[in-house]
Amino acid sequence: MNPQYIEDLATSYWRSELLFTAVEQELFTRIGAEGRPVAELAFDLGLDPESTKRYLRALSALGLIFLADGYAANTKFSQKYLVRDAADYQGDSILWRKYLAESWKSLNQCLEKGTRVLMPPANEPPEAVDERRHRYSRAMDCIAKNKIKQILPLFANMEISGDILDVGSGLGAFSVGFLEQFSQAAATLLDMAPVLGQAAETHAGQPYADRMVYQPGNVLDAWELPHKRYQLVIFSNIVHAFGDAEVGHLISQGVTHLAKDGLLLIHDFFMEHNPEKATLSDLNMLANTYNGRVYEAAWLRQKLEASGLKVTELVSLDSDTGVLVAARQQRLDELCLSRFQQLTAQIRALGFQEVRPVDTPAIRMPEWVGLKCEFGCEYYGLPQCPPNCIAPEKTRAMLADYTKCLLLQGSPPTADFQRLVLRAEKTAFKKGYHKAFCLWAGPCSICADCDGSAGCRNHKNARPSMESSGIDVFGTVRNAGFNLKTLRYNDDYVKYFALLLVE
Repeated sequence: MNPQYIEDLATSYWRSELLFTAVEQELFTRIGAEGRPVAELAFDLGLDPESTKRYLRALSALGLIFLADGYAANTKFSQKYLVRDAADYQGDSILWRKYLAESWKSLNQCLEKGTRVLMPPANEPPEAVDERRHRYSRAMDCIAKNKIKQILPLFANMEISGDILDVGSGLGAFSVGFLEQFSQAAATLLDMAPVLGQAAETHAGQPYADRMVYQPGNVLDAWELPHKRYQLVIFSNIVHAFGDAEVGHLISQGVTHLAKDGLLLIHDFFMEHNPEKATLSDLNMLANTYNGRVYEAAWLRQKLEASGLKVTELVSLDSDTGVLVAARQQRLDELCLSRFQQLTAQIRALGFQEVRPVDTPAIRMPEWVGLKCEFGCEYYGLPQCPPNCIAPEKTRAMLADYTKCLLLQGSPPTADFQRLVLRAEKTAFKKGYHKAFCLWAGPCSICADCDGSAGCRNHKNARPSMESSGIDVFGTVRNAGFNLKTLRYNDDYVKYFALLLVE
């Protein structure tokens, strides 16, 4: 670390102001999927042409747009997150950060007083209050839509078919995620009436809308609810908005309304996860709430355990927040809590019939396997088949670098199965398993027009088969607990398998 670090800290607002300006102008939406000439953008926005070039050059340096030959185009990232009406649009959240920036200028006064000092005007018109509430709700919904995607894999091995209570629900993005994953579940959204009115408008006409109930109320009062007990109670990003006493009230009410076999989910910032963002979020609460703060997960765990619940350790998400899950009974064992369990659930969701963790010592490599390829297989000599493949001794050496893998079961057609296996490998790589590598059963069928005469022309997607690499597929699959037999007839049901090595 050197003085440049201090300089970068001091000028970090340059980046945020640039982003705020671009989102406020809806620049990325104007550029769209096809791109626009720079001169045309300057004219549309009423900007000075030369200044516009400098402005866009800065956005290009941040990786948000491409510039070439007087033309501007969105990056894939910007097209996904910064174009209005895109499913994952984050613009409302970004502009809410701009709104909060003004409060940060009062930080010294907040530190002196021990609380926020900038308050909304006492005589603020009702329409201004409603407009600010709408902006806040949209901003939090942007964030929640992406957070729930990281959380749902935790519940992949569970069945939620009862009632869900979403406390301080906002527009209900968490409830939507659970309702879409669990078709038998129903959700009650508990929040202020104006927020729920906005939520009802948001979800009108959606397939899950008839499984949503809107219950107006103040979460700091006793909860008047349509059901006495709920299978899942959700606190998402509300704990940090309150002080110790209010959090105690929330937990008490949540436990009171939790079914005997229910789960209580807390999603929030935690001091133990991403301390830089957590501590800054804590100061954001000081400047923008009456008594909110970011808590330690250990403190919340103690509160929950004192209420008679068993609690998981903190589950850190691939972002700035984490999750605690609590329950009266041992349902916590059903959660996919480890990173490897979450990966398994995510890959299963791609469409495989079965995904089973296997320790690499269970992979069988007897000497006779290669003979089955050399004598009796019509594909011998083709690309990715013996002798144009990994030699068994190299496979053994490779397996020594791994301790675990996933055995994937699918079905014909072969090419579709192999493409799905490639998706699984890519998923594992993106989750941080940089050594992810797959081997499938049977000859490579990725390219429909390949007859093998010209060698492999698609090394990017080609992978070796287990058999050609010296692996006894039947023995390995049986070691993993599957019941696999040879087929007696050509039209018998075929099972396809692949190995995904991960570390």
